[in-house]
Amino acid sequence: MAKVQVGGLEIHYQQKGEGPDLVFIHGLGSSAEGWQFQSEFSSNYRMLTYDVRGHGKTEKPPGPYSVPMFAKDLAGLLNELGIKQAHIVGISMGGWIAFQFAVDFPEMVATLTVVNTWADMIPKSLGERISVFRRLVIFKFFSMRKIGEILSKGLFIKPEQEEIRKIFVEQWAENDKDAYMASMRGAIGWSVVDQLHEIQCPVLVIAADEDYSSIETKEAYVRRLPNARLEIIKDSRHATPVERPEEFNSVLSDFLSKHH
Repeated sequence: MAKVQVGGLEIHYQQKGEGPDLVFIHGLGSSAEGWQFQSEFSSNYRMLTYDVRGHGKTEKPPGPYSVPMFAKDLAGLLNELGIKQAHIVGISMGGWIAFQFAVDFPEMVATLTVVNTWADMIPKSLGERISVFRRLVIFKFFSMRKIGEILSKGLFIKPEQEEIRKIFVEQWAENDKDAYMASMRGAIGWSVVDQLHEIQCPVLVIAADEDYSSIETKEAYVRRLPNARLEIIKDSRHATPVERPEEFNSVLSDFLSKHH
């Protein structure tokens, strides 16, 4: 991977291919390696993957972090690379960043694709508040490897996915816990729900039918977006691009081909 200084932060990234710029933003606790099954896009696009602040090989300064901070980092990275506009794809936390980026830097977004994500991270019920608290406590006291083992069993539930589970655990174990917790805390209370109507570019929302959040949650924010459509990938959980790469790549490729 190459590296570049953005506002005092060393960001590690990789560019492959030629054509329109296409940026992939990974999820919480992941890295650019999480897009390994999307490498085929470099045949038709100049594909950019990078490690978000606090993740992978990118620097991990002390928190607090925030979603707008992550979006600003991305804008700085694109500016350093001379990219004026790009197709933006983000999964989970990467979807938060993508949404925020489209709100804050609309002129830099050709199209927006968000995958298994939310438009806000505001607990709306006692149960959701308890869930957030429990997650923070569990993550504080368990090792990153143990957390990876627990998560992998919910993400990749089929016997034939054993190898994917092992790879996931090894990659998860490399996370820096302080940076991970700073990223998680930085999302609590975040929202762009009231700004979704400002996003005028074409938007593709990809949802797994067995994701953490419901299809109804995605349908609710799709209705707020002026130019969006929802695609559901069945028999899939949160890590759809890894679990169902052929279906995911086909849906994304079809969308992008209509908006070159």
